[in-house]
Amino acid sequence: MSFDASSARGDLILTRITKEYGDFKAVDDLSLTIPKGSFFALLGPSGCGKTTTLRMIAGLEEPTIGSIHLGETDITTTKPYQRPINTVFQNYALFPHLTIFENIAFGLRRRGIKDVDAEVNKVLNLVELPHLAGRKPTQLSGGQQQRIALARAIVNRPALLLLDEPLGALDLKLRRQMQIELKWIQKEVGLTFVHVTHDQEEAMTMADTIAVMNEGKIEQMGSPADLYDNPETAFVANFLGQSNLIKGTITGNDGDSIIADLYGQKISLPKNRSHAVDNSMYAGIRPEKFRISLLDTPVSGNVLTGGRIEDVSYIGVSTQYQVEMPWGQELMVFEQNDDGVAPFNKGDAVNISWAPVFTFALRGDEDVTAGSEVNPEDLDEE
Repeated sequence: MSFDASSARGDLILTRITKEYGDFKAVDDLSLTIPKGSFFALLGPSGCGKTTTLRMIAGLEEPTIGSIHLGETDITTTKPYQRPINTVFQNYALFPHLTIFENIAFGLRRRGIKDVDAEVNKVLNLVELPHLAGRKPTQLSGGQQQRIALARAIVNRPALLLLDEPLGALDLKLRRQMQIELKWIQKEVGLTFVHVTHDQEEAMTMADTIAVMNEGKIEQMGSPADLYDNPETAFVANFLGQSNLIKGTITGNDGDSIIADLYGQKISLPKNRSHAVDNSMYAGIRPEKFRISLLDTPVSGNVLTGGRIEDVSYIGVSTQYQVEMPWGQELMVFEQNDDGVAPFNKGDAVNISWAPVFTFALRGDEDVTAGSEVNPEDLDEE
């Protein structure tokens, strides 16, 4: 039975959603609550199920199993046009024959609202483009079209705004600027934004909460800082930024810390950052948390000794070093170029040190390459 749910408001709740196409499960038993008024990102590589999830929320696909609620209202089988949900697509989908003003007014007029001028002007001011009201979409740049598509969606005051790779067509500089603006607009209008993207930086810049998806399931969910600093799986550690994952064995504990052996060298890490299930583990450290020092320099914290610099890349803000360790693994180190540290040279014998708090531990049976071979430029969506 279909009914008009357009007045439904509240948290978006997906309960045990599965979407099957023949033998293929695009989304696999996914449960998720997106709080009202939050900026939420579904992040993952191509084919992970994020777009299928978005399409089910929009009503363009129906779950094979499971339910979708908006507040108290069950919208699982409600028609797309009867849901208080608008979508902003990557291609903007503006009407080429209508002016910008009429593009934005379209939804309001269709709903029979008489005085559209005030509403349209309000959102034109919000996206800072009131001077373009009389133009046609083809006379606008990509960034301007993106803002108009957003204004057209916001003017209808939906309970939920879905953003499907909305900045994918913009160049890098404009995309970064739009990330900040989109976040600001979301706070201003107070709507729930659900943003689908394969771009880690975009998700981390904009979202309050990120759900990292992999093969139809949620791999981990949390704030950008949680996911980056305390990933629970190798997939999350590698997909969000870069990680050094070093094989080791847990040998004991000391209060709130775990003691581990990495190829004969002892380190410690916080218990609450360990996701190991037995003594076998991988120690994870982000490249920018490492510090390099020459062998005879005193250092504190966790220290791995016997490294040798194999490669040096100067990239402005930081210098990236590849350091080969005695057991044959190359570790990646990013050092800020803030003049505090003398640059090191290829061939230097060095120690690598870091604060124990910056260590996380993963299960020892993890595939350490999971998430790292994913090409973020691969835009073919499921």
